[in-house]
Amino acid sequence: MRYTSLIIFFLGLGLLTLTPSLASAGWVSQSSGTGNDLYGVHFPADAQTGYAVGSLGLILKTTNGGTNWVGLTSGVNNFLYAIHFPADVQTGYAVGTNGLILKTTNGGASWASQVSGTPNGFWSVHFPVNAQTGYAVGEAGTIVKTTDGGASWASQSGPSYRLDSVHFPADAQTGYAVGAHGTIVKTTDGGATWGSQTSGTTAELYSVHFPADAQNGYAVGDSGLVLKTTNGGTNWARQTLGATRSLHSVHFPADAQNGYAVGDSGLIFKTANGGTNWAVQISGTTRNLRSVHFPVDAQIGYAVGSIGTILKYDEGSSFVEQEPSIKMDGRAAGWLKACPNPFVFLTTLPGHGGERFSLYDISGRKVGTYRGDRIGEGLRAGVYFLRAESGDAKPVRIVKVR
Repeated sequence: MRYTSLIIFFLGLGLLTLTPSLASAGWVSQSSGTGNDLYGVHFPADAQTGYAVGSLGLILKTTNGGTNWVGLTSGVNNFLYAIHFPADVQTGYAVGTNGLILKTTNGGASWASQVSGTPNGFWSVHFPVNAQTGYAVGEAGTIVKTTDGGASWASQSGPSYRLDSVHFPADAQTGYAVGAHGTIVKTTDGGATWGSQTSGTTAELYSVHFPADAQNGYAVGDSGLVLKTTNGGTNWARQTLGATRSLHSVHFPADAQNGYAVGDSGLIFKTANGGTNWAVQISGTTRNLRSVHFPVDAQIGYAVGSIGTILKYDEGSSFVEQEPSIKMDGRAAGWLKACPNPFVFLTTLPGHGGERFSLYDISGRKVGTYRGDRIGEGLRAGVYFLRAESGDAKPVRIVKVR
């Protein structure tokens, strides 16, 4: 099912004053120009210039916040699963199947293959501080490290299971990797040794992220699994999302409080309190989402996934309310409760089931009449206004998901 937001205001009798306090929904689809699956996205410095990678050697770049995405020449047909630009938009790395590591030093105009020393595929790459020292992880517990910008890569001793994600929060010494069978490993000596941690699960973990330091971090995986640690991985606690589908990527842009997780069937969750509560967001797609990244803060971010899906989130275009946002006869209006809300097919206004409401579009054209116990049937996506034909029904904001 493809989801679209529909916002309706119910207005009582009287003079309407509406302040400009509403805009479109937060996640908006962008045109990638490809049907290839996308697996990784990264914006190095700001929300304008970013890169995405996917199947058959695909690398995309935008320099205008995703308004346009342009294909770059990678020179390979390998599936590319991750991309990372450590310090600026010029020097970056992409990794993929068959031990492939690519590097660019000119913003993706050209890419050169590096010798990884392994035939095993890579699923994740991370350069914590600069473009010189970085790590890549992948199949069969493969871990490689470079300290010279990829001129050479040295193998490190890892676990026996596949590793899907690697992250070093603050420096090149302390880092984490997660993967199959609930695997979590940690190093505090730049990868000279990797020690196993107890995850409490055998589910596959696809992504790990420590937003600000090496103490507070998150991992996500199969069946909606979210794990959190506040002590550097000594203990990992399970968090509740209510999802049963896999989550493939987690990202906390600026601190350990505000973060996002994305997964199969277009799932997007957001927390604003360190994972105590996770709220589902309307993504507008049912395609699988593989990677999410917010470049600077929790205001603007991107998610990518199957069949060329690219979504952009802009906090500034989320639904917001200003008080008083609606006035009738010069009086501030209260809010009625619509149930259910959000809704898919119909919603009702308890206590106003027998009242009738005239429906208007944003141009002021009347498009229909509804009873208070059967609202929303047959409506298309858009912004509408309902005025009570009798009585004193007060306004309510509702969301129709369609």
